[in-house]
Amino acid sequence: MLLADGWKDYELIDTGNGEKLERWGKYILRRPDPQIIWPVNGNSKLWTKADAHYHRSSSGGGKWEFKRKLPERWQISYKGMSFHIEPTGFKHTGLFPEQAVNWDWIIDKIRSAKRPIKVLNLFAYTGGATVAAAFAGASVCHVDAAKGMVQWAKENISLSGLADRPVRFIVDDVIKFVQREKRRGNLYDAVIMDPPSYGRGPKGEVWKIENELYPLVELCMDVLSKEPLFFLINSYTTGFSPIVVENILKMTLGKKHKGVISSGEVGIPVSSTGLVLPCGIFGRWEAKS
Repeated sequence: MLLADGWKDYELIDTGNGEKLERWGKYILRRPDPQIIWPVNGNSKLWTKADAHYHRSSSGGGKWEFKRKLPERWQISYKGMSFHIEPTGFKHTGLFPEQAVNWDWIIDKIRSAKRPIKVLNLFAYTGGATVAAAFAGASVCHVDAAKGMVQWAKENISLSGLADRPVRFIVDDVIKFVQREKRRGNLYDAVIMDPPSYGRGPKGEVWKIENELYPLVELCMDVLSKEPLFFLINSYTTGFSPIVVENILKMTLGKKHKGVISSGEVGIPVSSTGLVLPCGIFGRWEAKS
């Protein structure tokens, strides 16, 4: 498991009873996490320090209970990159801190390449990986079906002082966009994707990961340059083993390009107990250095 243990502005303070207690900058949030099936094992008094608590509703969704007035949004930084944080109505904050392990890897791969790198980031959300790739010096095409998330990503790029970097923001269905890029003959040296378990495109296109992931990776093979640098798949789909995405990469990238394929879990250390919270899986193909 890869641990996101390089943070200063984020801390997973404690976990227990289906919830996690986190510090985002100077504010402490309490949010549900269905994987946390163990009891609180640390100092229970820590939990009283939460500035806001997200309560799930039995009918679906939920809402925030604010213990004190918080700004609508604030920023946190990671190794020179900055991001807006905002407690949304769906419990999320606009950033997945465990992905810092992939940001570090992306930056290292791009800088070590010592050549111009074009990155395609699919299901790109608020742009954590886009910021990392641009920060490392790559040109990036950022694609997401949600207009609000793409706008948030633009703000994160500016917040990180990268507004002058070659980043293209696209609001579109991912599959349709890659199909058009194939027809145009546009090629990329690296592909990043973070596909949802289920989703809808801007025109109602339905995405189910079990049906669409393999065909999408196959499609992306047609927009890879002759000397690709890396291919990264992230997943939060319950029940997916890392070997699932590793197998997909072996059957696609592995058949055409020489490189190294790896997979595993990402996680965050819990500062008060020494436990580790698992936070999804990854699969990587990378060119031999």
